Amino acid sequence: MNLLVLLAIVLLIIAGHQLLKVIELSRGLKKSKEWTVNDNDNDMMGKAMMLFMFLFFAFFFWQVNRWIDRSLPPAASVHGEKIDTLWDANMYLITFTFLLTNSFLFYFAYKYRGKKGRHVEYFPHDNRLEMLWTVVPAIVLAFVIIFGLKYWNEITEEATSQDKVTVELYAKQFDWTARYPGKDKKLGNTDYRQIGGSNSVGMDTLDAAGNDDIIVKNEFHIPVGKEIEFFMRSRDVLHSAYMPHFRAQMNCVPGMITSFKFTPTKTTAQMRKDPYVIKMMAGINKQRAKENKEPVEFDYLLLCNKICGQSHYNMQMNLIVDTQADYDAWMAKQKAFKTVASK
Repeated sequence: MNLLVLLAIVLLIIAGHQLLKVIELSRGLKKSKEWTVNDNDNDMMGKAMMLFMFLFFAFFFWQVNRWIDRSLPPAASVHGEKIDTLWDANMYLITFTFLLTNSFLFYFAYKYRGKKGRHVEYFPHDNRLEMLWTVVPAIVLAFVIIFGLKYWNEITEEATSQDKVTVELYAKQFDWTARYPGKDKKLGNTDYRQIGGSNSVGMDTLDAAGNDDIIVKNEFHIPVGKEIEFFMRSRDVLHSAYMPHFRAQMNCVPGMITSFKFTPTKTTAQMRKDPYVIKMMAGINKQRAKENKEPVEFDYLLLCNKICGQSHYNMQMNLIVDTQADYDAWMAKQKAFKTVASK
């Protein structure tokens, strides 16, 4: 079998060599040199450019239609809706610019194709054109940047709501821990030197304010419609607290505390009933069935969005958005740090 494959390869090489010789001989029969480009060649290439433009745009819109349902569901936070609006505006702007510039590119390649007797004139510089393609993009980008900074300031400014919920997210390779203040509504101090055993987040055991703090693993809960204030810490390397469904992300930096806030607008149960989410999860579970895996339900996720090591891909935690009653019932079941640490 190997000998037959080798013989086939040798025959293909010989046939290719003979074909090239035929091509070389046929070129000698032409009246003009092979490198001479005539009007027919230019016309053919100009029309081919226009054909390619239509095929290129058709493929672009096909791709958009094919993959649009792979994007995230609608935002589930107040500021996330603004982020989505800004995102959509940017996408429309980019698409318009893409179509416009490429239309000119292909059309000019056709319109100004080579033709016998045609002369060209070169403009090495034109102040009006320079001003046009500098000022117009600068104005457009200024609006994009201004609104982007406005929304960024809104999510990073201090939480002011009287009934806000405070949550600390503690990151380490390759794990998340959430910490809530107890009845005193105040997070206790931390001391990295006390990390160990049941004190996985480095609670300062000398600070009485931390005795009623609540520490949870695997999943954490927040109430819908309330302002959620997050504080982030990292034990080892740079991590990033990323909650894609709320359009929220902040780096977790060793040696410092970072923060952001948002107000969730949809409970987990409500998102599971969203038509887009139902369709998305059906596609996911269809693929899981092919791999002989159990079906899964939609959940909000806390992910690490910085490549933090070998198991970075697995660093995630479920986030459950509850009604106020369900959140209060869940909190009532949690145990204070002092109770857990004393065991």
